[in-house]
Amino acid sequence: MGVNTPRVVVITRETEYESLLAHHATRGQAEFFLSSRGQSIDELEARHQRFEQALHHVMHIIPTEWRRNRVRRDELDRFLFEPEDLVIAVGQDGLVANVAKYLDGQRVIGVNPDKSLFDGILVPFAAEQVDDILKPALHGDVDIQRRTMAMAQMDDGQKLLALNEIFLGHQSHQSARYQISCPSRQEHHSSSGIIVATGTGATGWARSIHRERHDQVELPVPEEDKLAFYVREAFPSVATGTSLTSGLLQDNEQLQVRSEMNNGGVIFGDGIEADYLEFNWGRTVKLGVADTTLNLVRNTG
Repeated sequence: MGVNTPRVVVITRETEYESLLAHHATRGQAEFFLSSRGQSIDELEARHQRFEQALHHVMHIIPTEWRRNRVRRDELDRFLFEPEDLVIAVGQDGLVANVAKYLDGQRVIGVNPDKSLFDGILVPFAAEQVDDILKPALHGDVDIQRRTMAMAQMDDGQKLLALNEIFLGHQSHQSARYQISCPSRQEHHSSSGIIVATGTGATGWARSIHRERHDQVELPVPEEDKLAFYVREAFPSVATGTSLTSGLLQDNEQLQVRSEMNNGGVIFGDGIEADYLEFNWGRTVKLGVADTTLNLVRNTG
């Protein structure tokens, strides 16, 4: 097959049932482990079977003359995407967020293998619907939702992307110390960290903070080039303040943060703590809207 042959990359992650078997070696041992805690393995096995059925259907309908790759979530940082790849994520909504940071404009079809379990905001399609959407998606003859992403850019050129939010703080979750600056304002902080959220992330962590504080910052929507930021539990002292703890970044505005942590400072995206940038004393990061978007195929049915 030539390089111009279409390629479909199917993204999955380990199911709870697979994870349990990997840890306990056999189904019997896994069943005993769960029963000792008043749980049953039957439902986890049923969910796994529904996932396998959806995955089998998706893999079966990819034309045999096309190239295909199946990539697990923990392999994403080692996989090289091609510019014209069509990506299919089979799993929960969070799986789309996991893959988004590794893409650069490729179209993504989100497949929900279990509508009784997953909301389907980012995985709106049933496996059976992929039959009709696959070829139009490859050629761009579909409705695309371009969801804004956040970017952290370090002073040494390192970058990190996120679909939901970027977290900046201390690795051990002790107090993070830094200087925060946004247009015309700056302040030294000791806090539980900062989150910078997109419109996609505004339905999760950011919304919880927003509702708890009754904050006046208007949360962005997924396709707006805006980000909301929140400082968590800022501590007032003679050296640190609490007046710059939330805001909206728009019109290419950026939040700049300079670390005042000797060690343990980290920046990570979408809750993936293992994939982080070090953020120790004197390092500076700028946080703002990324120049790439998640191009999610929309279910208009």
